[in-house]
Amino acid sequence: MFRNVSRRAIRVWQRDADVFRSTWAVNLLPPLLEPVLYVFAFGFGLGSLVGSVTYQGREIPYLRFMAPGVIAVAIMFWSFFETTYASFVRMYYQRTFDAIIATPLLVEDVIVGEWLWGATKSLVAATVMLGVLGLFGLIAWPHALLVVPVALLGGLLFSSLGLIATALVPTIDSFNVTTFVVIFPMFLFSGTFFPVDILPAWGMTVALALPLTHVSFLVRGACLGETPTLWLGSLAYLVALTLAGAALAIALMRRRLIK
Repeated sequence: MFRNVSRRAIRVWQRDADVFRSTWAVNLLPPLLEPVLYVFAFGFGLGSLVGSVTYQGREIPYLRFMAPGVIAVAIMFWSFFETTYASFVRMYYQRTFDAIIATPLLVEDVIVGEWLWGATKSLVAATVMLGVLGLFGLIAWPHALLVVPVALLGGLLFSSLGLIATALVPTIDSFNVTTFVVIFPMFLFSGTFFPVDILPAWGMTVALALPLTHVSFLVRGACLGETPTLWLGSLAYLVALTLAGAALAIALMRRRLIK
């Protein structure tokens, strides 16, 4: 999978990080404000109607259940959209990839650099959100620090999915279809805002096949300070999907870039 990747891939990551630092104030505003809006809208709003939910055999306030779901959604959104819309702009409109490939860097270096940068965006967003939600007393420390490696793994997974989409879509508008068919259903049915075990049997089967469901399990367990049921299976599933997704993303992106 990484046969032709060199250490110079980090230079692609560094280039994206330099651009991010030049607009860091604007880039950090969403992860700072988004959890606050979710807490007030879903937690204090919907939470006042729901009260509590049953999760892994015990009752917990809906606000504490919902808060980790916000982080899980951010892990998916920040990595996927960075490696779709943003990567497509760099590839097609700005011709940044063409300029980089004209240097000693290889095509695979560009792809892996983008992949790593997408995961980094997820890591930054999840860490910022974790701190903000901690101010509301919704996080169990220090167990919640396990969110950091989960965010990195989830970021790598959804970055690979984003690059696969980028390699396949003919135009930037086509991402609307991918978002509606893949990302939006995961946002709604992956246990982010309600326990998946309340779904009918077929719905729960579908939910368990979605990678965001397993990211939500692990993030919620860390934030609640407890070990999720079947956490090892969730972790193995995410690792397997990440490796398969990364291999496919490199192959498809390479085919597109060397046309």
